[in-house]
Amino acid sequence: MIMATQTVGHEPNPLLIFDALNGFQRATALKAAIELEVFTLIGSGVVNAAELAKRAKASEKGMRILCDYMTIEGFLTKNNGVYGLTPDSAIFLDKKSPGYLGSIAHFLVHPSHVVNYLDLTAAVRKGGAIHDQGNMGPEAPVWVEFAKSMAPFSAMGAAGMAPIVNLSGKPLKVLDIAAGPGAYGIEIAKLNPQAQIYGLDWKNVLELSIEHARQAGVADRYHGIPGSAFDVDLGSGYDLILLPNFLHHFDHATNVKLLKRVRAALQPGGRLATVEFVPNDDRVSPPTAAAFSMMMLGSTEGGDAYTFKELDAMFRDAGFGESEAQPLGPETLIITKY
Repeated sequence: MIMATQTVGHEPNPLLIFDALNGFQRATALKAAIELEVFTLIGSGVVNAAELAKRAKASEKGMRILCDYMTIEGFLTKNNGVYGLTPDSAIFLDKKSPGYLGSIAHFLVHPSHVVNYLDLTAAVRKGGAIHDQGNMGPEAPVWVEFAKSMAPFSAMGAAGMAPIVNLSGKPLKVLDIAAGPGAYGIEIAKLNPQAQIYGLDWKNVLELSIEHARQAGVADRYHGIPGSAFDVDLGSGYDLILLPNFLHHFDHATNVKLLKRVRAALQPGGRLATVEFVPNDDRVSPPTAAAFSMMMLGSTEGGDAYTFKELDAMFRDAGFGESEAQPLGPETLIITKY
């Protein structure tokens, strides 16, 4: 006799599985709503499907289905056929808002990024990306897209970090490794008129970093170092070296190799400031930081979301001293002593 299994206090329900397997629709629908400027239009007072379709040059049927889906998923409200913005959408998805983050969709749902997850079974078997180096190839065009699209997200982290690591009123020589849009170094330069910033990234990315420095009025104190952080001459005598969202792309041994170079570039008494998604030791909490490991599994050969203990071990293996961690929004700032 076959006995049905019982779960105490929980009635078996397949909807979690159904919803998960349709999850790709959530990402692509949100990207479509951003591209069609649905949130911006609603924020300006265009609140029904017919008028939204007209303004977005879309079909009324398509717009109605998209907006209803955005309501179901918690990005919009709907009352008697009238759509409205949720508090989060009003702040982060309306282009007229200073907190607009909609551009991140162009990187996070970029075809060259999504393709890494179309055969995740193979990536799990391998333990890393199955398409060459994933997103980590030299001068990969996707990193220009990253610098453009993720700039608002980087700006949030940079704004939180800069006041913590800045030495007000004192000269500061700063190296920003994997500068991307340049936000972390630029924010320090804005706070400290005596700070000299050296941004390191691929040449094609640095063009954007330098342009952002010009727009911020600090171009005369922003210097580019094109190339790989593992090979190029980093320079020396830095008071502060920034590693924003970089170590998660590589395995322990590769990171230790880099960190030894970083330590050699610091002057005695200098500091290393690392920004990462850092899960707890259980590796399943907090959800955003812990789930970041999946992004690394699909898009890098050896990367991961590292716990604080794992990062601290890397720093110590490279010759660094004590590290201290503090929250920085969904990420963690780790300040490590020379």
